[in-house]
Amino acid sequence: MKDTSDALLSRVFGFTAFRPGQREIVEAVSEGQDTLAIMPTGGGKSLCYQLPALNRQGVTLVISPLIALMRDQVRALQELGIAAGALTSGNTEGETAAVHEALARRELKLLYMAPERLASGGTVDLLRRAGCSLIAVDEAHCVSQWGHDFRPDYLRIGELRRTLDLPLAAFTATADAETRAEIIARLFGGQAPQVFLRGFDRPNIRLNFQVKNRPREQILTYAAARKGQSGIVYCGTRARTEALAQALVTAGHNARAYHGGMEADARRVVETLFQREDDLIVVATVAFGMGVDKPDIRWVAHADLPKSIEAYYQEIGRAGRDGAPADTLTLFGPDDIRLRRAQIDEGLAPLERKQADHGRLNALLGLAEATQCRRQMLLSYFGEESAACGNCDICANPVRLFNATTPVRKALSAVLRTGESFGAGHLIDILTGNATPKVRERRHDALPTFAVGKDLSRARWQAVFRQMMGRDLVRPDPERHGALRMTEAARPILRGEAEIHLREDSVTQARERPEPRALVSEEDAPLLSALKAKRRELAEAAGVPAYVIFADRTLIEMAEKRPMDLDAMARISGVGAAKLERYGPVFLAVITGAMPSTPHPERRKLAGREAGALYDELQQIARELERGADGTEKLLTLSPACLRAIAEARPSTPEALARLRGMDAARVERFGEALLQRLHMV
Repeated sequence: MKDTSDALLSRVFGFTAFRPGQREIVEAVSEGQDTLAIMPTGGGKSLCYQLPALNRQGVTLVISPLIALMRDQVRALQELGIAAGALTSGNTEGETAAVHEALARRELKLLYMAPERLASGGTVDLLRRAGCSLIAVDEAHCVSQWGHDFRPDYLRIGELRRTLDLPLAAFTATADAETRAEIIARLFGGQAPQVFLRGFDRPNIRLNFQVKNRPREQILTYAAARKGQSGIVYCGTRARTEALAQALVTAGHNARAYHGGMEADARRVVETLFQREDDLIVVATVAFGMGVDKPDIRWVAHADLPKSIEAYYQEIGRAGRDGAPADTLTLFGPDDIRLRRAQIDEGLAPLERKQADHGRLNALLGLAEATQCRRQMLLSYFGEESAACGNCDICANPVRLFNATTPVRKALSAVLRTGESFGAGHLIDILTGNATPKVRERRHDALPTFAVGKDLSRARWQAVFRQMMGRDLVRPDPERHGALRMTEAARPILRGEAEIHLREDSVTQARERPEPRALVSEEDAPLLSALKAKRRELAEAAGVPAYVIFADRTLIEMAEKRPMDLDAMARISGVGAAKLERYGPVFLAVITGAMPSTPHPERRKLAGREAGALYDELQQIARELERGADGTEKLLTLSPACLRAIAEARPSTPEALARLRGMDAARVERFGEALLQRLHMV
């Protein structure tokens, strides 16, 4: 006889009551209904498939993205007396053999498996023999190309479900409407499951943001105030994790670095220590965290801006899973935003995905530059309404606002008057009256908006544009290499139908800083990102390193000089004849937005040379004389090979012209005088 859910909850898991929303999900999964549950991080998702597994016949397959998460959960289940095992690449031979033996005896109730293992031909037979009766998918957003942690192997899960004809329960903490729709399409074949959307609020977590100003000291100060507490510091690069971990150790903290470049054994040591030691700080890339089920993490800091609002929500959600107070700090600055924009533009995602990712980053900037309760803004993004939380930095210290309608309208006017074709750097040059060569070349110094914003410094205009992006009034356009496009939300402001108030501190405290050393200017950076994305695509298709296609310095020169045809492309350093032939049109399409017309092979051999332009003129002359000067004579043409020979040899007499291949007496008579006249124009 089956135990009731309440009995199992008490007897096995030791809880006296379900958390809000858990009971309905447990009952649906226990009854074998297809289920999609979106629950907040730390909201008890694991219990919603672990408890039903005990109440069903056979074994429940749990597909999870990280080995560390599986090992932690298997260990915890075994401590509860539940027969659980995992098949992962991290197993020893003995561990794998023991799991197979338990499956053969049909002793296991939960089997954890990484999605990569679904590619093995024997997996389906193994699950059939083991009596698998339910599939549970953790971190289900990994199946969605709209999700922030897309894992291609998750796409195999839907086929596995159809093949085994089993109910499926999918769980995630972060899924907006597009992601939910894709989860349903890919995991459930479009057949609507029972959907449970539980509140995203984690009221025990305090939200704080700060503008970067000596970020290492900011993190050290923050950690010092929480010494002895377990915490995570997220960094954008592997090198930064190691440098910051060493700085924390030097300051007397128990700290370790963690990133994907470390050996698997070294990472496992850090994971184990983090579970065992109450005061360990792990300084990590996002490779760490999804797989760590530690309830008493007291704080999470971001030394660099996360890549999206969903990633931010999931990463801070690793704090305070025990329900006790927890704290978070997120640092952000212009360099972070440039980096995240470049990562989006250099990715291989389709255009609509890149546009959505820029929108998600804008939402995170909006949270960073919030003018009201941060929790209200965060929950609003996920479709929830709430009162002011009283537990974020803005509730504690309300920000001062100013009426920014006039500067925002000036900025929007500059965007539109330049055809929505430029990034913030160029627009700020126009607004502040900085007549750069680029501004003068495009005659933007003659625009009505030129110098209308001289009352604000460059740094303050950057703060205004940052807040405009945070309000999603303007958004970078991946198709136009980061040029800012105005959104519908901005139109009422531009038309004078609405006002807008921005944070005064972000603008008044913005300081002029030396421009960071970069490969290219701010204006050329988005195009460089697009060129790198195309290089990466070609390199992956050919199975060669990226530099084999073109070196960085070649792409930098392309981004700066923006060649508009194959002749100009051939003059870029590093673009030889073979690469011009193979890759020239493809990279020109990235720069110009359209595939160039393909010239004749004989003309392409002259690309980038003076003879190339001469070929074009000679070809035009020859076309005009094909039927003679009066247009009534017999048709005669000059072949591309003949035109190329003339352009290269530059004959000076009719006799020399006649010696070239393809120039018979009739052609010399028809074309000779006009060609020689052009060849020796003074």
